[in-house]
Amino acid sequence: MNPLSGFPPALVRRLVIKVGSALLVDPAGEVRVDWLRTLVADVAARKAAGQQVIIVSSGAIALGARRLKLPKGGRGSLEDAQAAAATGQIALSQCWAGLLDQQGITAAQMLVTLDDLENRRRYLNASATLERLMTLDVVPVVNENDSVATAEIRFGDNDRLAARIGQAARADAVVLLSDVDGLYTANPQVDATAMLIDTIETIDARIAAMADGGSASGMGSGGMVSKIQAARIATGAGAHLAIISGKIDAPLSHWADGGRGSIFLAAQAKGARKGWLAGRLTTQGRIIVDAGAEKALAKGNSLLPAGVARVEGVFDRGDVIDIVAQDGRVIARGLIEYDSVAAARIAGRRSEDIPALLGEMPRSVLVHRDHLAMI
Repeated sequence: MNPLSGFPPALVRRLVIKVGSALLVDPAGEVRVDWLRTLVADVAARKAAGQQVIIVSSGAIALGARRLKLPKGGRGSLEDAQAAAATGQIALSQCWAGLLDQQGITAAQMLVTLDDLENRRRYLNASATLERLMTLDVVPVVNENDSVATAEIRFGDNDRLAARIGQAARADAVVLLSDVDGLYTANPQVDATAMLIDTIETIDARIAAMADGGSASGMGSGGMVSKIQAARIATGAGAHLAIISGKIDAPLSHWADGGRGSIFLAAQAKGARKGWLAGRLTTQGRIIVDAGAEKALAKGNSLLPAGVARVEGVFDRGDVIDIVAQDGRVIARGLIEYDSVAAARIAGRRSEDIPALLGEMPRSVLVHRDHLAMI
């Protein structure tokens, strides 16, 4: 058995636990209080053993939709989802606070949007808040602020939110409680030969191909694709990530006692700024590079104009852009030193040609290695 199985407090100092809508809310739109009480007991036991815990909880839209009698679970329109979230968030936070209080634990609520974690300053503010709550022995309950989020500025699922919160909180591990008990070689609902993969050391093309989009319950918004994306973010930030089933009582205790699950092992952590860059979910453009530039970047070099084959998108100097290989793989992410018009003009040219092309040369590189993170 993997020694990390169960994410024991002795090995995992700080843990993020993500709870999906289908686990927390029943089809009638009510909180599954009896099940949630067993999870809170798990949390209390871990805190007693010295583990710090952060909870990322879905469920606000589902709860609010029932109270407002909205069709389609509150997801019929953006306005319905926002209204349901605003209403349901009160019920959700009260439920968590009440059950944690019964265990002698103080809860805190944090509502964030995608912009809050994509903007460097607000990301650092969120990180500082989480750190202070940890020192105060509080359990933060985090959710996306769906009452103001739109399709363009939202995570869309709490799997990736949990990974980003894990990164901001400098967590050692993230566990996704799900309606499945891990990553399988194929969809186990349609393929009887599918096998559970208990340990994933590298998220390569073979692992990514095993993902199956969509939520089994139809209530949540995240499928296996989003979980693998979350694993990329978490492991790149130096945190392990596990997918386990939450369909049983006391799921964390069950997993620790030998229950099934899949663990994505952490990679070597990047520096704080590079980790933030690598974990971003939005970028303003794409720079397609040749094979020579790809090799140079892998060795830790900056991106020079000579290695650029094509520039895509509209962006300004200082925006975050993806650096893409010839076969379409995103290989790096960084802060661009030129706007998109200037970048396109100097693409494929030597650095010494820049003054003649632009009339000036503010930078000799397109993306400096200090502001570039490999993916």
